[in-house]
Amino acid sequence: MHYLGVDVGSVSTDLVLLDEKMNVAEKLYLRTKGRPIRAIQEGFKILKTKYEGIEIGAAGTTGSGRHIASTLIGGDAVKNEITAHAVAALEIDKEVRTIIEIGGQDSKIIILNNGVVTDFAMNTVCAAGTGSFLDRQAERLDIPIEEFGDYALNASTSVRIAGRCAVFAESDMIHKQQLGYNEADIIRGLCDALVRNYLNNIGKGKNIVPKVFFQGGVAANQGMKAAFESALGFEVIVPEHYNMMGAIGAAIIAKSAAEKTGKTNFKGFNLADSKFVSKSFECEGCSNKCEVVKIHENDNEVGCFGDRCGKWSSKIAI
Repeated sequence: MHYLGVDVGSVSTDLVLLDEKMNVAEKLYLRTKGRPIRAIQEGFKILKTKYEGIEIGAAGTTGSGRHIASTLIGGDAVKNEITAHAVAALEIDKEVRTIIEIGGQDSKIIILNNGVVTDFAMNTVCAAGTGSFLDRQAERLDIPIEEFGDYALNASTSVRIAGRCAVFAESDMIHKQQLGYNEADIIRGLCDALVRNYLNNIGKGKNIVPKVFFQGGVAANQGMKAAFESALGFEVIVPEHYNMMGAIGAAIIAKSAAEKTGKTNFKGFNLADSKFVSKSFECEGCSNKCEVVKIHENDNEVGCFGDRCGKWSSKIAI
């Protein structure tokens, strides 16, 4: 028996399969590229080839595209990213007190007390510090993003960079290059600046205490990990599957949900071969004039999204 977790974000779509002991049996990282349905189907094609015939006991979804994903795959649980990341972290270590999560286009902080989320904050406005911003800087400096953290760790000093805004940070980096600072010192300074920005904004007023887990794609950057440890004064732990924690949490939550109902809604991996079409219209039911999106699978309507009141989305076919 395996359990499926799907995390659909703006940058990546992550899929994981957990075994009976909640260990990761398979994980897939796919670029969403603005087409979450296609990304899910691409992932399912890979899973169908490798795992056709295995029993899926439950399927769960999270991320910004969790509702559409749940409708497509037949989800047993749909949870926000805060809950999913917390559940995954607690599965690894019950003593986790703080979760720092930085993904492709947003960042979060989650505070836990005795295994319960007591506070959190999200930043979806400024790109400074996110994966897409770091990707851009690596490309501009002509340095592979995989080596970005190594450059920071090998720096002899930290150049002061303005990190409160992505635009200012980039222009300040260019200015420091023009002054003759080397790339390693600039990258180290950038990591320090982005950590300051995170702690002064998302982490402001939050009681950040160990154990601290660093999750999300940016956790792969050793320079950011070192900068957090320097600013906080204690160890920051990067879990083994740091970039899949949302999907892992979704799978764990789905397992519990399916056990309560005694069945799963999962439709199987064959949707990889289905044809999906999205059509939108403007609802005239009230002054909100919501743009409602209808999803059709092989000419059958399987779901609606975008309405605030639930008039259309409540009609989702199961």
